[in-house]
Amino acid sequence: MAMLRKNTASTSEVNVKVNTLIGEGTVFDGNLTAPDSIRIDGTINGNCSCDSTLVLGETGHVFGNITVQNIIISGEVKGDIIAKGKLEFLSTGRLTGNITANTLVIDEGAYFDGKCTMTSDGSTSMFGQQD
Repeated sequence: MAMLRKNTASTSEVNVKVNTLIGEGTVFDGNLTAPDSIRIDGTINGNCSCDSTLVLGETGHVFGNITVQNIIISGEVKGDIIAKGKLEFLSTGRLTGNITANTLVIDEGAYFDGKCTMTSDGSTSMFGQQD
């Protein structure tokens, strides 16, 4: 299910319990894997994966692929994203890369340059290929 909406603040972003935080000004080179939620306000140069929700703040940047259950994007991603659940673009979000998601929400003003593949049951394998 894809949906567009006007510029509104995400209540999801506010309500996510954060277990791992990459703070503003922090640069992490390498792959980041976490079993619980991640919030990124700094820069990741590498792939990210988590079994829960990834929140990319307005000052956050990821230069690599992302595999998550859910993702909320306010910052910038250059890479492909697999969201087994919900992918939510806020108005300041920017993505150059491909999306595979079960549910997609895009706020007015968000930037997306790539291909989108929707899944019906959340089952995905390598970037766009259904199991």
